[in-house]
Amino acid sequence: MFFWDPTMFVVIPAALLALYAQMRVQSAYSRYSQVPTANGMTGAEVATEILRRNGLSSVQVERIDGTLSDHYDPRTRVLRLSTGVYDGASVASVGVAAHETGHALQHAQHYGPLALRSAMVPTSQFGSWLAWPIFIMGFFFHSGAFMQLGILIFSAAVAFTVVTLPVEFNASARAMRVLATEGMVTAGELQGVRTVLNAAALTYVAAAAMAVLQLLRMLLLANMRRED
Repeated sequence: MFFWDPTMFVVIPAALLALYAQMRVQSAYSRYSQVPTANGMTGAEVATEILRRNGLSSVQVERIDGTLSDHYDPRTRVLRLSTGVYDGASVASVGVAAHETGHALQHAQHYGPLALRSAMVPTSQFGSWLAWPIFIMGFFFHSGAFMQLGILIFSAAVAFTVVTLPVEFNASARAMRVLATEGMVTAGELQGVRTVLNAAALTYVAAAAMAVLQLLRMLLLANMRRED
């Protein structure tokens, strides 16, 4: 994906943002993992309760390995929470669980951007690992067709990261709203949840920025090759 040339400077701001975002989310999660919730509910209990109150008891809540590997799978209607979130009765655990439950609510309510993102997953996965090898092959062998193909394929991956933004922001907004209206956290705990979710949201912004700037880098390299 990376080879050094002057256009690398284009992606440095996004790389720095990604580093900052990762440090911020780790810091926020670590801090609020140490803050217990007043009601003692774990992440799994909060997720299950939100689902029940919204008529989604058929959605399964499962424990998975890893740290912050939490996600909702719309294909199987399964909400998977990492061990720390599943068992944790902390502000961070509740916030992450509520956020992922927000995706289940999006799915049930036919939220357009989520459906679009789900449809884009295969193309995005294909584009993320194949685009750069095709482009680099075209660059070194002076093949404009291969470079354009690489750019086209990578554009699909860029589109996926952009579409992901409203999906994640909306899930966090839903999480904040349901936790507040259902009285699952105190006002002080809600502020902690907001801190954790805002930090997580920044990682998606950084990913989108990196993808967009990498696409710009491709375009610059293709233009340089045409001028040779």
